[in-house]
Amino acid sequence: MRLGDGPSNNFEDRTGESGGGGFGFGGGGGNMLGCLLPLVASRFGLVGVAILLLGYCALTQLGGGGGGLIPSGPSTTESAPSGQSRLSPESRRLLTTTLESTDSVWTQIFQASGARYTEPTLVAYTGGKQTACGMGQAAMGPFYCPNDQKIYIDPTFFSELDRRFGAPGDFAQAYVVAHEVGHHVQNLEGTLDKAQAAQARLGQAEGNAVQVGVELQADCYAGVWAAHAKDSQGSLLEPGDIEEGMRAAEAIGDDTLQRQAQGTVVPESFTHGSSAQRVQALRTGLQSGNPAACKFN
Repeated sequence: MRLGDGPSNNFEDRTGESGGGGFGFGGGGGNMLGCLLPLVASRFGLVGVAILLLGYCALTQLGGGGGGLIPSGPSTTESAPSGQSRLSPESRRLLTTTLESTDSVWTQIFQASGARYTEPTLVAYTGGKQTACGMGQAAMGPFYCPNDQKIYIDPTFFSELDRRFGAPGDFAQAYVVAHEVGHHVQNLEGTLDKAQAAQARLGQAEGNAVQVGVELQADCYAGVWAAHAKDSQGSLLEPGDIEEGMRAAEAIGDDTLQRQAQGTVVPESFTHGSSAQRVQALRTGLQSGNPAACKFN
């Protein structure tokens, strides 16, 4: 994947800041989509697997609290002095240029429909980070907070995606960013509010199905971005990029993660979709390039 013409200005490097302790969530009631690591980890005994459940999050509204979460493993950048960025130049460039590309694509798509696109901010952090949705933790994986319209990513997540789950490559990483931007698009469209309201009326299994639809649409929106991703030299995609994205989508399917963690699959507990569903959602966006094709509820 080529990395485009220039970086986004909507980027915050917080990797050198000291994070919050522990791996818990903010308290509060309610039923909120995304960031389901406490539930998934306790149900399936996951150790460093549920970090791959990309999603969106309003941490202060999650029910059940949940502490004692187990991270995926030690960071390879812990030796950096306090206050000094732990983000490599390569990771910084990939994050900022991907964000700039998604901003350009979604601005054009919104303008074509007579709407205005508000650009999100991407925050790179390590360990823990206080957000407008509560305390975010690296163990939760990348997430989007609708309260401050920011995407939070601990870059060590990409090492896990590569080493432990066999999904290497720069386009696999860009897909992760584009998926979270997809949640931002859903926030602007009102989809997240509608999904939360629907979940409040439904039981656990039905609410999970709503969550799956939200996550598959974000996967599809990532594909829409990729279909339109261009710069002054043409398409950003290179040979092999689509295969990288498909491997990443397959690696983070609920059935794949559950099978790896416990040897069995419980479809009614899915919150992000099966590997096949996630691959198909990404492919739908790539092939259509049309957000209207991304309807999964």
